[in-house]
Amino acid sequence: MPRIIVLGAGIGGISMAYELRETVGRQADITVVSDSEWFQFVPSNPWVALGWRKPADIKVHLPGTLAKYGIGFDAAGARRLLPAENAIELNDGRRLSYDYLVIATGPALAFDEIPGLGPQANTVSICHVDHAEKAAERWERFCENPGPIVIGAVQGASCFGPAYEFAMMVNTDLRRRKIRDKVPITFVTSEPYIGHLGLGGVGDTKSLLESELRERDIKWLTNARVDQIDSDAVACTEIGADGKPGPQHRLPARLAMFIPAFRGVPCLMGEDGKGLPGLANPRGFVVVDAHQRNPTYKNVFAVGVCIAIPPYEQTPVPVGVPKTGYMIESMVTAVAHNIAALVAGKAPEREPTWNAVCLADFGNDGVAFVALPQIPPRNVNWSGRGYWVHAAKVGFEKYFLRKVRNGTSAPIYERAVMKMLGIDKLRKDARPPKKAA
Repeated sequence: MPRIIVLGAGIGGISMAYELRETVGRQADITVVSDSEWFQFVPSNPWVALGWRKPADIKVHLPGTLAKYGIGFDAAGARRLLPAENAIELNDGRRLSYDYLVIATGPALAFDEIPGLGPQANTVSICHVDHAEKAAERWERFCENPGPIVIGAVQGASCFGPAYEFAMMVNTDLRRRKIRDKVPITFVTSEPYIGHLGLGGVGDTKSLLESELRERDIKWLTNARVDQIDSDAVACTEIGADGKPGPQHRLPARLAMFIPAFRGVPCLMGEDGKGLPGLANPRGFVVVDAHQRNPTYKNVFAVGVCIAIPPYEQTPVPVGVPKTGYMIESMVTAVAHNIAALVAGKAPEREPTWNAVCLADFGNDGVAFVALPQIPPRNVNWSGRGYWVHAAKVGFEKYFLRKVRNGTSAPIYERAVMKMLGIDKLRKDARPPKKAA
């Protein structure tokens, strides 16, 4: 019986394990390896950071949950990957072998690349539920003695939606507390313009998000390089279209939150601080082909934020391409079918669409966009706003957590709705390779 290891227990990893169980069935032994026993629904972290959710509201304990569906679980975490030996060395010294490996680790957070960045320094974070829980404590103290706030995404960041969400939610919460007039808010981003999102925009996100910021009296800086974050201020530099430094700013900040750049997790990095040769690029992101398979180690696949995607376009300040939820789920479906094909002695032939459906909640309304596919040029390029987005994201949170608890990746009715909307996970025009490799 082939052994499949899924490395990572986030949105991509748990969806991967469930879809493998459904697609491959009992023909394989499936084990999830993580460094935590808990699944956390990352999109809800901004709510946790403002006290709108408790961490327990967005977490699922995995060992017992996965066991109910015949999926093994190991919380030792990976110290090293040994792809040439088809093995993983765990943090406790044990070694697990595999026939197929799916890497779904998510990223490491590169707080150390900017002085003063991160929850151990001068900014709060919404990248992890533990960070968000600490941010909520800091938020309550801030509201007792309010002042300027700076929120944004630094150079090299590839996840901009949560920064916009947090800025808008902060505005909503401050108005509810009737202290918004005491809090100047500035949004600082590496994007070349508001609403770029690392994707050249989606639909009219530029005008939409500029309008949302204006309506909330939030000022902004684009093409911004964050140089240093002190306990009371953010130092940043605007970069011109020619790549040369322009105006410098020192923005007062009693509270700051920035999305950091990402890099590969430690087990994907070599001793030289670069990605494992043949598996990952120098930044530590896994290299994959159109089938989500590593070209060098053909029994290794990867999904989610940990994969290498080149920037969509050159920008004055570096920005990365986001890997959004439905895009990740399309990767998951393709990998499940491709591993099933390999187990059956066939060649992998399925390719993900990388279609994106995103909901950005602002606390009392929000912005949604549909990008088919996520990276231009697109067949569908739409964005919209309204209270319905807030309601939809609340519903999606509850729906996804229910899927995790119930051991399913995509129920029949979800597939039917997406099919009706013309949003597919798998490319219909993909061409299979001539033979298995």
